[in-house]
Amino acid sequence: MAANLDLDQLRTFVAIAETGSFTKAADVVFKTQSAVSMQMRRLEERIGKPIFMRDGRASRLTEDGERLLGYARRMIRLSEETLSAFDDSELSGNVRFGTPDDYAERFLPMVLARFSRSNPRVEVSVVCEQSMDLINQVRAGELDLAIVTNCGEGAVDVIRHEPLLWVTSAQHSPEDQEVLPLALFKPPCLWRAAAIDSLTEAGRKFRVLYQSSNSTAVGAAVSAGLAITTMAESALRPGMRVLGESDGFPRLPMCEIGIVRSWHRPSSPLIDALAEHIVSSLDNLSVPAAAE
Repeated sequence: MAANLDLDQLRTFVAIAETGSFTKAADVVFKTQSAVSMQMRRLEERIGKPIFMRDGRASRLTEDGERLLGYARRMIRLSEETLSAFDDSELSGNVRFGTPDDYAERFLPMVLARFSRSNPRVEVSVVCEQSMDLINQVRAGELDLAIVTNCGEGAVDVIRHEPLLWVTSAQHSPEDQEVLPLALFKPPCLWRAAAIDSLTEAGRKFRVLYQSSNSTAVGAAVSAGLAITTMAESALRPGMRVLGESDGFPRLPMCEIGIVRSWHRPSSPLIDALAEHIVSSLDNLSVPAAAE
Protein backbone atom coordinates (compact mmCIF):
# COMPACT_ATOMS: atom_id res chain seq x y z
CA MET A 1 0.00 0.00 0.00
CA ALA A 2 2.22 2.79 -1.27
CA ALA A 3 -0.47 5.45 -1.89
CA ASN A 4 -1.90 7.61 0.93
CA LEU A 5 -5.51 7.55 2.05
CA ASP A 6 -7.67 10.43 0.81
CA LEU A 7 -9.11 12.50 3.69
CA ASP A 8 -12.04 13.61 1.54
CA GLN A 9 -12.96 9.98 0.92
CA LEU A 10 -12.66 9.26 4.62
CA ARG A 11 -14.97 12.18 5.48
CA THR A 12 -17.57 10.79 3.08
CA PHE A 13 -17.09 7.31 4.55
CA VAL A 14 -17.69 8.61 8.10
CA ALA A 15 -20.79 10.52 6.92
CA ILE A 16 -22.25 7.31 5.46
CA ALA A 17 -21.47 5.40 8.64
CA GLU A 18 -23.18 8.05 10.79
CA THR A 19 -26.27 8.53 8.62
CA GLY A 20 -26.65 4.92 7.44
CA SER A 21 -27.32 6.07 3.88
CA PHE A 22 -25.36 7.08 0.79
CA THR A 23 -28.18 9.53 -0.05
CA LYS A 24 -28.14 11.29 3.33
CA ALA A 25 -24.36 11.34 3.38
CA ALA A 26 -24.33 13.05 -0.02
CA ASP A 27 -26.27 15.96 1.51
CA VAL A 28 -23.88 16.12 4.48
CA VAL A 29 -20.71 16.30 2.34
CA PHE A 30 -22.33 18.41 -0.42
CA LYS A 31 -21.77 15.87 -3.20
CA THR A 32 -23.99 14.00 -5.62
CA GLN A 33 -24.90 10.42 -4.76
CA SER A 34 -22.96 9.16 -7.78
CA ALA A 35 -19.86 11.05 -6.57
CA VAL A 36 -20.25 9.48 -3.11
CA SER A 37 -20.56 6.01 -4.64
CA MET A 38 -17.46 6.59 -6.77
CA GLN A 39 -15.48 7.75 -3.72
CA MET A 40 -16.44 4.61 -1.79
CA ARG A 41 -15.49 2.33 -4.70
CA ARG A 42 -12.08 3.97 -4.80
CA LEU A 43 -11.70 3.71 -1.03
CA GLU A 44 -12.55 0.00 -1.13
CA GLU A 45 -10.01 -0.46 -3.91
CA ARG A 46 -7.44 1.39 -1.81
CA ILE A 47 -8.18 -0.70 1.30
CA GLY A 48 -8.46 -3.89 -0.71
CA LYS A 49 -11.51 -5.07 1.21
CA PRO A 50 -15.29 -4.44 1.08
CA ILE A 51 -16.35 -1.91 3.71
CA PHE A 52 -20.14 -1.83 3.14
CA MET A 53 -22.95 -4.36 2.87
CA ARG A 54 -26.58 -3.73 2.02
CA ASP A 55 -29.29 -4.07 4.68
CA GLY A 56 -32.55 -3.25 2.93
CA ARG A 57 -32.31 0.42 2.01
CA ALA A 58 -29.62 1.11 4.59
CA SER A 59 -25.86 0.66 4.21
CA ARG A 60 -24.14 -1.24 7.02
CA LEU A 61 -20.44 -1.52 7.67
CA THR A 62 -18.64 -4.81 7.26
CA GLU A 63 -16.23 -5.94 9.97
CA ASP A 64 -13.40 -4.32 8.01
CA GLY A 65 -15.52 -1.19 7.61
CA GLU A 66 -15.94 -0.98 11.40
CA ARG A 67 -12.15 -1.25 11.79
CA LEU A 68 -11.63 1.49 9.21
CA LEU A 69 -14.17 3.81 10.89
CA GLY A 70 -12.07 4.23 14.03
CA TYR A 71 -8.96 5.08 12.03
CA ALA A 72 -10.90 7.43 9.74
CA ARG A 73 -12.34 9.44 12.63
CA ARG A 74 -8.93 9.79 14.26
CA MET A 75 -7.30 10.91 11.00
CA ILE A 76 -10.01 13.51 10.32
CA ARG A 77 -9.85 14.78 13.90
CA LEU A 78 -6.08 15.11 13.77
CA SER A 79 -6.27 16.96 10.45
CA GLU A 80 -8.83 19.42 11.85
CA GLU A 81 -6.84 19.95 15.03
CA THR A 82 -3.66 20.58 13.04
CA LEU A 83 -5.30 23.18 10.81
CA SER A 84 -6.98 24.83 13.82
CA ALA A 85 -3.64 25.15 15.61
CA PHE A 86 -2.34 27.39 12.80
CA ASP A 87 -5.56 29.30 12.09
CA ASP A 88 -5.43 32.70 13.80
CA SER A 89 -8.87 33.60 12.44
CA GLU A 90 -10.76 30.70 14.03
CA LEU A 91 -13.63 31.39 16.43
CA SER A 92 -12.99 31.72 20.14
CA GLY A 93 -15.05 32.71 23.15
CA ASN A 94 -17.99 31.34 25.12
CA VAL A 95 -21.53 30.30 24.20
CA ARG A 96 -24.17 29.73 26.88
CA PHE A 97 -26.31 26.85 25.63
CA GLY A 98 -29.50 25.34 27.05
CA THR A 99 -31.27 22.03 26.48
CA PRO A 100 -33.85 19.85 28.24
CA ASP A 101 -32.15 16.85 29.81
CA ASP A 102 -33.82 14.32 27.47
CA TYR A 103 -32.52 16.27 24.46
CA ALA A 104 -29.13 16.49 26.17
CA GLU A 105 -28.99 12.70 26.34
CA ARG A 106 -30.00 12.27 22.68
CA PHE A 107 -28.43 15.23 20.90
CA LEU A 108 -25.69 16.78 23.03
CA PRO A 109 -22.86 14.24 22.57
CA MET A 110 -23.19 14.39 18.78
CA VAL A 111 -23.61 18.18 18.59
CA LEU A 112 -20.78 19.11 20.96
CA ALA A 113 -18.35 16.51 19.62
CA ARG A 114 -18.66 17.86 16.09
CA PHE A 115 -18.65 21.48 17.20
CA SER A 116 -15.58 21.15 19.43
CA ARG A 117 -13.59 19.48 16.65
CA SER A 118 -14.32 22.38 14.31
CA ASN A 119 -14.04 25.10 16.97
CA PRO A 120 -11.57 23.93 19.64
CA ARG A 121 -11.15 27.44 21.11
CA VAL A 122 -14.86 27.92 21.81
CA GLU A 123 -16.11 27.06 25.30
CA VAL A 124 -19.73 25.90 25.50
CA SER A 125 -21.46 26.26 28.87
CA VAL A 126 -24.48 23.92 29.10
CA VAL A 127 -27.64 24.36 31.21
CA CYS A 128 -30.30 21.62 31.42
CA GLU A 129 -33.84 22.78 32.23
CA GLN A 130 -37.37 22.29 30.90
CA SER A 131 -38.20 24.03 27.62
CA MET A 132 -40.27 26.89 29.08
CA ASP A 133 -37.55 27.67 31.63
CA LEU A 134 -34.95 27.74 28.85
CA ILE A 135 -37.08 30.05 26.70
CA ASN A 136 -37.41 32.45 29.63
CA GLN A 137 -33.65 32.35 30.26
CA VAL A 138 -32.95 33.12 26.61
CA ARG A 139 -35.39 36.04 26.77
CA ALA A 140 -33.62 37.35 29.86
CA GLY A 141 -30.22 37.15 28.16
CA GLU A 142 -29.02 34.43 30.54
CA LEU A 143 -28.56 31.98 27.65
CA ASP A 144 -27.42 32.60 24.08
CA LEU A 145 -29.05 29.61 22.41
CA ALA A 146 -31.26 26.66 23.36
CA ILE A 147 -32.80 23.54 21.86
CA VAL A 148 -36.42 23.38 23.01
CA THR A 149 -39.77 21.79 22.35
CA ASN A 150 -41.94 24.32 20.55
CA CYS A 151 -44.52 25.30 23.17
CA GLY A 152 -46.00 28.15 21.16
CA GLU A 153 -43.99 30.59 23.24
CA GLY A 154 -41.14 32.74 21.97
CA ALA A 155 -39.52 32.90 18.56
CA VAL A 156 -38.73 29.20 18.11
CA ASP A 157 -37.17 28.20 14.79
CA VAL A 158 -38.51 24.65 14.29
CA ILE A 159 -35.85 22.40 12.74
CA ARG A 160 -37.19 18.88 13.34
CA HIS A 161 -40.61 17.19 13.46
CA GLU A 162 -41.10 13.83 15.16
CA PRO A 163 -44.13 11.73 16.12
CA LEU A 164 -45.01 11.92 19.81
CA LEU A 165 -45.63 8.34 20.93
CA TRP A 166 -47.17 6.39 23.78
CA VAL A 167 -44.40 4.19 25.19
CA THR A 168 -44.17 1.40 27.74
CA SER A 169 -41.92 -1.53 28.63
CA ALA A 170 -41.47 -4.31 26.08
CA GLN A 171 -41.53 -6.85 28.92
CA HIS A 172 -44.65 -5.66 30.76
CA SER A 173 -48.25 -4.64 30.01
CA PRO A 174 -49.33 -1.76 32.26
CA GLU A 175 -51.75 -0.72 29.48
CA ASP A 176 -53.99 -3.65 30.54
CA GLN A 177 -54.77 -1.99 33.87
CA GLU A 178 -58.21 -0.43 34.19
CA VAL A 179 -56.66 2.82 35.43
CA LEU A 180 -53.62 3.60 33.31
CA PRO A 181 -50.48 4.38 35.36
CA LEU A 182 -48.58 7.30 33.82
CA ALA A 183 -45.04 8.60 34.27
CA LEU A 184 -44.86 12.22 33.08
CA PHE A 185 -42.71 15.30 33.32
CA LYS A 186 -43.72 17.90 35.90
CA PRO A 187 -45.77 20.84 34.62
CA PRO A 188 -45.45 22.99 32.66
CA CYS A 189 -44.82 20.37 29.95
CA LEU A 190 -46.41 20.24 26.51
CA TRP A 191 -46.14 16.45 26.30
CA ARG A 192 -47.75 16.02 29.72
CA ALA A 193 -50.66 18.24 28.69
CA ALA A 194 -51.06 16.33 25.40
CA ALA A 195 -51.19 12.99 27.23
CA ILE A 196 -53.73 14.14 29.82
CA ASP A 197 -55.93 15.98 27.30
CA SER A 198 -56.04 13.08 24.81
CA LEU A 199 -56.84 10.46 27.45
CA THR A 200 -59.51 12.66 29.00
CA GLU A 201 -61.11 13.25 25.60
CA ALA A 202 -61.01 9.51 24.85
CA GLY A 203 -62.62 8.68 28.20
CA ARG A 204 -59.69 6.55 29.44
CA LYS A 205 -59.13 6.40 33.18
CA PHE A 206 -55.60 7.25 34.31
CA ARG A 207 -53.51 8.43 37.21
CA VAL A 208 -50.13 10.17 37.21
CA LEU A 209 -48.18 7.66 39.25
CA TYR A 210 -44.71 9.13 38.67
CA GLN A 211 -43.69 12.67 37.81
CA SER A 212 -40.26 14.23 37.55
CA SER A 213 -38.28 16.94 35.79
CA ASN A 214 -35.65 14.33 34.98
CA SER A 215 -36.01 12.18 31.85
CA THR A 216 -33.91 9.37 33.32
CA ALA A 217 -36.34 8.99 36.23
CA VAL A 218 -39.35 8.94 33.90
CA GLY A 219 -37.63 6.45 31.61
CA ALA A 220 -36.70 4.19 34.54
CA ALA A 221 -40.33 3.93 35.65
CA VAL A 222 -41.35 3.05 32.10
CA SER A 223 -38.57 0.49 31.54
CA ALA A 224 -39.45 -1.20 34.82
CA GLY A 225 -43.01 -1.73 33.55
CA LEU A 226 -44.52 0.52 36.20
CA ALA A 227 -46.03 3.14 33.90
CA ILE A 228 -46.70 4.51 30.43
CA THR A 229 -45.34 7.79 29.13
CA THR A 230 -45.26 9.99 26.05
CA MET A 231 -41.97 10.25 24.21
CA ALA A 232 -40.58 11.64 20.96
CA GLU A 233 -39.63 8.98 18.43
CA SER A 234 -35.87 9.58 18.60
CA ALA A 235 -35.93 9.11 22.39
CA LEU A 236 -36.96 5.43 22.20
CA ARG A 237 -34.57 3.13 24.04
CA PRO A 238 -33.95 -0.61 23.85
CA GLY A 239 -36.58 -2.50 25.85
CA MET A 240 -39.36 0.02 25.14
CA ARG A 241 -42.54 -0.67 23.20
CA VAL A 242 -44.78 1.75 21.29
CA LEU A 243 -48.53 1.70 21.95
CA GLY A 244 -50.88 2.76 19.16
CA GLU A 245 -54.52 3.20 18.30
CA SER A 246 -54.94 -0.58 18.01
CA ASP A 247 -54.05 -0.72 21.73
CA GLY A 248 -56.72 1.85 22.53
CA PHE A 249 -54.47 4.90 22.73
CA PRO A 250 -55.43 8.12 20.94
CA ARG A 251 -53.12 9.70 18.38
CA LEU A 252 -50.84 12.38 19.80
CA PRO A 253 -49.72 15.63 18.12
CA MET A 254 -46.36 15.88 16.39
CA CYS A 255 -43.35 16.95 18.46
CA GLU A 256 -41.66 20.09 17.15
CA ILE A 257 -38.03 20.55 18.13
CA GLY A 258 -36.49 23.95 17.52
CA ILE A 259 -33.86 26.53 18.36
CA VAL A 260 -34.46 29.76 20.26
CA ARG A 261 -31.83 32.52 20.22
CA SER A 262 -31.18 35.51 22.40
CA TRP A 263 -31.79 38.93 20.89
CA HIS A 264 -29.01 40.19 23.17
CA ARG A 265 -26.44 38.63 20.78
CA PRO A 266 -28.35 38.48 17.49
CA SER A 267 -25.43 38.40 15.06
CA SER A 268 -22.74 36.46 16.94
CA PRO A 269 -20.57 34.20 14.70
CA LEU A 270 -20.18 31.85 17.66
CA ILE A 271 -23.93 31.37 18.04
CA ASP A 272 -24.36 31.08 14.27
CA ALA A 273 -21.73 28.32 14.13
CA LEU A 274 -23.27 26.32 16.99
CA ALA A 275 -26.76 26.71 15.53
CA GLU A 276 -25.54 25.38 12.18
CA HIS A 277 -24.01 22.34 13.89
CA ILE A 278 -27.28 21.67 15.74
CA VAL A 279 -29.33 21.83 12.54
CA SER A 280 -26.89 19.56 10.70
CA SER A 281 -26.74 17.03 13.54
CA LEU A 282 -30.52 16.81 13.96
CA ASP A 283 -31.03 16.53 10.21
CA ASN A 284 -28.84 13.44 10.17
CA LEU A 285 -30.09 11.89 13.40
CA SER A 286 -31.14 8.27 12.98
CA VAL A 287 -34.20 6.94 14.84
CA PRO A 288 -33.68 3.89 17.06
CA ALA A 289 -35.87 0.87 16.46
CA ALA A 290 -38.54 0.12 19.07
CA ALA A 291 -39.00 -3.37 20.43
CA GLU A 292 -41.65 -5.43 18.69
